[in-house]
Amino acid sequence: MRVKMVKASLQPVGQYTEYLSTLKSRDSAILKPDVEGQITRIFVHSGEHVEAGASILEIDPSKQQATVHSQEATQRSKMANLEWTRTQLERSKKLAAAGVISKQELDQAQTQYDAAKADVETLSATVREQQVQLRYYNVKAPAAGIIGDIPVRVGDHVNNTIELTTLDKSGGLEAYIYVPSEKSGSVKLGTPVEIVDDTGKTVLRTKISFVSPRVDPQTQLLLVKAEVPNANHEFRNDQLVHVRVIYSQQQRILIPVTAITRLSGQPFVYVAENNGKGTVAKQRSVQLGEIQGNDYVVLSGINPGDQMIVTGTMMLADGAPVAPES
Repeated sequence: MRVKMVKASLQPVGQYTEYLSTLKSRDSAILKPDVEGQITRIFVHSGEHVEAGASILEIDPSKQQATVHSQEATQRSKMANLEWTRTQLERSKKLAAAGVISKQELDQAQTQYDAAKADVETLSATVREQQVQLRYYNVKAPAAGIIGDIPVRVGDHVNNTIELTTLDKSGGLEAYIYVPSEKSGSVKLGTPVEIVDDTGKTVLRTKISFVSPRVDPQTQLLLVKAEVPNANHEFRNDQLVHVRVIYSQQQRILIPVTAITRLSGQPFVYVAENNGKGTVAKQRSVQLGEIQGNDYVVLSGINPGDQMIVTGTMMLADGAPVAPES
């Protein structure tokens, strides 16, 4: 029978624990309104890339606009009064110089002018403040990035506690991993971390870049973080992923799970051996460790250099003649 053979060799195998981790952006912003009101327009869509200063949405500015117009009208009235008091002051100065009016009357004119000037300055500051406040009704992107989910709709009434959307800038992510307290002594800066997919295949290798100085007293978990480069945008902010924290590495032999046969629960592997007349399949009992991807870690029973048979094992018997696939 023709079979595929693989030469057993030692490979680095990590002693790890798998955790569920949350990816968080190191450069993300939550947008909330600075004013209260009703949303009248939304200018962007979720997932859209925007530049810094781009309009995200508009909160009804009509009430604030009316306030600004009223203040500006009052300002014009105050400025007209200021101009009148200035004219009166100039006239009073000339009359006082000619001895027509008393110094007291001149002082009154000066006081009226100073009061009118102070009113204008105070109101001008108020108008500027109201004009700045008006700009807050148009929510803009603080930086370039990608718009997240937009949970609000046109017509919704919002205040400064409501999240409008998120803005994820194009940058790396961090994996937030919570390790049980009994493992806290085994993690340190540089400890290898692997992000794996649903099949157990390693998608990205990274390492721990932050270890919290203390264990959370409520959960007895230790927060560690690992940097996740994301140049190709494979991952998303707040995404849940499976990670392996590799506490140590050993040299072990790996064998595909399909090459394992079981008899009364005991795992066996077929190894190609030469019996003097030809190559035959010999059944060997093995001790298996954890599954890594599509392979078992072999703890004992196989030696480096052995020719492991990895196909057709269900049709083999101990001592059956075999030949390598061409």
